[in-house]
Amino acid sequence: MERRKFIKTAGLTALGTIGVPYILPTGRLFAASGTRKVNHVVFCLFAGGVRNMESVHKADGNLMPSMLSGTEPISSDIISDLSTLPPNPLQNPLQTYGTLFKEFRFDSGPTGHINGHVTAITGKNTNNTLDIRNRTQDPTIFELYRKHSNPEKAALNSWWITTSNNYYPLLNHSQNSGYGSAFGANQLTPNAFFNYNLVDEIKDVWNSNGQEAIVEDLNNFLNYNFFSGNQATAHVKNNKTETDRLQNWLSQMISGVKSGAYSNPWNIPGGMNSDMRNVMYAEEVIKEFKPELLVVNMFGVDIAHTNFTRYCNALQYADWATAHLWDTIQNTPGMADDTLLVVMPEVGRNGTANSIVDSNGRFALDHSSNDPTTREIFCMMAGPQGVIKQNLEITSVTGRSVDVVPTIADALGFYNDVSGSLPGTPLAQAYF
Repeated sequence: MERRKFIKTAGLTALGTIGVPYILPTGRLFAASGTRKVNHVVFCLFAGGVRNMESVHKADGNLMPSMLSGTEPISSDIISDLSTLPPNPLQNPLQTYGTLFKEFRFDSGPTGHINGHVTAITGKNTNNTLDIRNRTQDPTIFELYRKHSNPEKAALNSWWITTSNNYYPLLNHSQNSGYGSAFGANQLTPNAFFNYNLVDEIKDVWNSNGQEAIVEDLNNFLNYNFFSGNQATAHVKNNKTETDRLQNWLSQMISGVKSGAYSNPWNIPGGMNSDMRNVMYAEEVIKEFKPELLVVNMFGVDIAHTNFTRYCNALQYADWATAHLWDTIQNTPGMADDTLLVVMPEVGRNGTANSIVDSNGRFALDHSSNDPTTREIFCMMAGPQGVIKQNLEITSVTGRSVDVVPTIADALGFYNDVSGSLPGTPLAQAYF
């Protein structure tokens, strides 16, 4: 049998469920019992481990000027090795459009990236028994949203955009018997999926004829976007209308990638890093689908384990990308002035450096559970005037990472339905 014919006939349907973001059932599920504050929430996991000292405390100057107010000069020993980025996409720093919790806390559980992500996305603390090979037992924010709210287009309204394959795609839904894949999110790892080699393969699927197909090749192709294809797609159902819409969008995106339209649309000197590209593709989802719930993560700053200066540089890239995300939200009809943006690192970094020194004599930073500085993070909430308090900075130790899921649930009007199962509470200090 011809390879491309086999892929076209056997693989295109699977493209909606295995190798690309997949579509889940639509329809009204349960009516929300609360009143919404906004109709859209975007949660940006400023991932990779961000220490407050370099971010909100500005120990080396304001490395995040697109998000944080202030003109503190950058330390002279590292400034020459930092990239020059375009001006802030926003008229003012992001914190002026909302509330900054300057002393937030990851208060319980191992301070690893996966533990931090699970806590952020389930609203539950973890421990050393977390199995990184399987889905969590606790429902994710995507499942809570899809089961307990009443969106008009539930399937296309929930998205999980990850930088890395690894474990993270599995966080779109849990193993919980009361939730599961029927309530999961559409998941995409765009830096893996929208690369030129894979785009060539996908173009073959759509456009070509030729060689014999090998089932193993197809499986490898379709599973490229996931740590475990079987776990990622178990029992997922498709809605044909929405799958067609998704595949049309993917086809347009693939053509854009092939033409170079997404190589550096932000005109970043030296090119966009992986964090910027991940946010850029999340923005394309926002423009096309206007989701009610979207979570996106970034991992560029994880270079801190081996190079402090490059970590500072990555902070600047993530900072600029986050501001650009907010600018896109505010310029997208249907989401402008009706969206809450939550920004939070999943964990912090150690107060005590490790033994690796960069070219500027700066020591690198790990994130160990026995170092209390690793539990010090920040949280920023930007949103519409009259809903979110503007330009408010809370400097006392206020809020925990387990409070983000309740805050999202409260914003989208279904907190009363899930409050009994969550240890955290909504961040009411940010609301009018």
